[in-house]
Amino acid sequence: MIKAKNMKGFSLIEIMVVLVIMGLLASIVAPNVMEALSGSKLQKVQADFANIETALKMYKLDNFVYPSSEQGLEALVSRPSSSPEPKNWRKGGYLPELPEDPWGTPYLYTSPADGHPYEIYTLGADGVRGGQEEGTDIGNWDKAGDNNQ
Repeated sequence: MIKAKNMKGFSLIEIMVVLVIMGLLASIVAPNVMEALSGSKLQKVQADFANIETALKMYKLDNFVYPSSEQGLEALVSRPSSSPEPKNWRKGGYLPELPEDPWGTPYLYTSPADGHPYEIYTLGADGVRGGQEEGTDIGNWDKAGDNNQ
């Protein structure tokens, strides 16, 4: 028979104390991690906008117009055949592939846009117009920190 004095292990109180401490740590760390994740998604969107805008400017330099809304951003990857057909489309295109927003959907494009030659935008996590927080629409002409449309 095994004596109780020789048995080693944790008591129920010790286990409960550890679980409470882990719960407190998780409640402090989780919001900070989620905020950082949200910030990194916005940074990705802004970096993608900068790359697409550079490609659009090169397209315009070569072809004298921006792609139409119908041609879309696909005109930066493969030569469009619809009007206005680019006369000096660069062999190999202007982007190797079209980036997707952090939520896995293609960026949207309109040309011309209200007061601008074009607009690049994403509908956010919810994929519909409007929204708040992760579902906020973000456009390339939005001011930093003001993504509500």
